[in-house]
Amino acid sequence: MPSMLDAVVVGAGPNGLTAAVELARRGFSVAVYEALDTIGGGARTEELTLPGFRHDPCSAVHPLGIGSPAFAAMPLARHGLEWLHPELPLAHPFPDGTAAVLSRSVGETAMSLGAGDAGAYRRLVAPYLGHWNTFAADFLRTPWDGLPRDPYRYVRFGLTALQPATWISRRFEGERARGLLAGLAAHAIAPTSGLATGGIALMFALAAHDKGWPVPRGGSQAISEALASYLREQGGTIHTGAEVKRLDELPPARAYIFDTSPTALARIAGLGRAYQHYRYGAAAFKIDYALSGPMPWTAKEARTAGTVHIGPTAGEIDAALRAAVAGSDPRVPFLITSQPTVIDPSRAPAGKHVLWAYGHVPAGWEGDATEVIERQLERFAPGFRDLVLARAVAGPPQLARHNANYVGGDIACGAFAGLQTLIRPKLAKVPYATSHPAVFICSAATPPGPGVHGMSGHHAAKAVWRRLRATR
Repeated sequence: MPSMLDAVVVGAGPNGLTAAVELARRGFSVAVYEALDTIGGGARTEELTLPGFRHDPCSAVHPLGIGSPAFAAMPLARHGLEWLHPELPLAHPFPDGTAAVLSRSVGETAMSLGAGDAGAYRRLVAPYLGHWNTFAADFLRTPWDGLPRDPYRYVRFGLTALQPATWISRRFEGERARGLLAGLAAHAIAPTSGLATGGIALMFALAAHDKGWPVPRGGSQAISEALASYLREQGGTIHTGAEVKRLDELPPARAYIFDTSPTALARIAGLGRAYQHYRYGAAAFKIDYALSGPMPWTAKEARTAGTVHIGPTAGEIDAALRAAVAGSDPRVPFLITSQPTVIDPSRAPAGKHVLWAYGHVPAGWEGDATEVIERQLERFAPGFRDLVLARAVAGPPQLARHNANYVGGDIACGAFAGLQTLIRPKLAKVPYATSHPAVFICSAATPPGPGVHGMSGHHAAKAVWRRLRATR
């Protein structure tokens, strides 16, 4: 190893590992330091409940992972990553036992919304279908980072994407389409009337049609392990159990890249109040279940879907998000659930299943939402409680301890609100750079934001190698 490294990465989440890989494959010497004993950050898999039940403590389903330009440029399959596609990416059940679906097929999706809205849905997505590769490259980045690859669709989608989901919902007549759209927009963890929530919903829909909403065989840890394996192949090193509290605790390097929250970065690198105006958002309350059998969803479509949204109406979904953002206790939460064992039986003992579910609660909330979450699940899957063998409950404090980037339980590493929706962590030509010329940030607090896609790490690495080449 050279006396001075080219780069040191702090944090072995998907973005940190991606940044390290991008530099190592270009011939730079790289070392990664991770505070925990295992790598992965928001992409990990653990036996949280009972032996043989493998749960994802953080992310579980990865439409932006399989659709990531950064991951697509790496031989991750050769390093053990295999994507598994459930029969349906997403189901959105209603109390009458029916469901709207988000399918790989646009036609199947459109018809599930009802005859009155099928045409409106087709018209909404038609201009972008089949263009995911250029579409993703144009939007999973800082908006001002060069000219778009597809200017026509960039402008057209941009004008739609800036709208609140509630505005786009006006294209539809019925609750089925509006509920499905609101559920997709809710991944922003912000009221669906917020700026650009329509873009979030539409991007997830397009990802489903072009790439699917898959899970990695064996769990989300497989993504992190594939990245780590490729990094080691390129000569990079990884050090776990190495918590970093000050910059001078790290070995000498030409650049330091932080896959951390802006708050942690400022503390460790001595940047003072550089990110004092950065805001964190509402939190998640998450429960992982070990089940004796498959979820008894009333809607048959939900039984084969990898992801199930429990709302059901746009009004209920928006009310749940507004309550969380306003600091109110949850009463009727909107739930995002994943059931990976419908496609990957290796995640549980024979005949058994795992269920991943979370609702939204105020930042730092210390209450217990187990009862209201299970009441919602029972509403759409009667008899669910009888199948529960064990549960692992994690409210905001537990989530923050599990992943230091989840400040106050905010799994998006920053509020999706106001100007911060488009400009994060602060206004800058290169948002990955800091006031310290050798210090960079690559976490989900930077563009394009949360999700296991590695694109924040990819763009941060690009900023670093430009700096390193210039100084060489």
